[in-house]
Amino acid sequence: MSRYWLMKSEPTVFSFDDLRARPGSTDHWEGVRNYQARNNMREMQRGDLMLFYHSNCELPGVVGIAEIVREAYPDFTAFDPASHYYDPKSLPEVPRWFMVDVKWKEAFKRTVSLREMREVPELRGMLLLRKGQRLSVMPVTKDEFEKIRSLGRSSGQG
Repeated sequence: MSRYWLMKSEPTVFSFDDLRARPGSTDHWEGVRNYQARNNMREMQRGDLMLFYHSNCELPGVVGIAEIVREAYPDFTAFDPASHYYDPKSLPEVPRWFMVDVKWKEAFKRTVSLREMREVPELRGMLLLRKGQRLSVMPVTKDEFEKIRSLGRSSGQG
């Protein structure tokens, strides 16, 4: 049974268009350095769908859908001293951090903004919208996923 996720990325670091441009429109999702977000990634299974969320930008929101195509495996950027994501406490024999591979699936007609999501009654309980929520990887319900997908496929807000 598929599960649904929301994963945040700053578009100046790695955008949804960047994912689409990768060979096979697939890439690894590295650099998660929060234990709860990491644990969420370790629960992901092949075929799960994710909402791709652009954060820390002019219009934060969901821009499309990707699919989990490889389950969690050690994040090799943690082992590389030259990497921005290096963690000397994470060792290949005992990895602390993990990544998954994601594949571009569908671009929305428009961004479903954070502001808009806050106004949708069906999304009121969404983890993303809770005060103080800063996780970059979080679960969403099937109903939340479907509502956001429906909004993103429509031409106007609402």
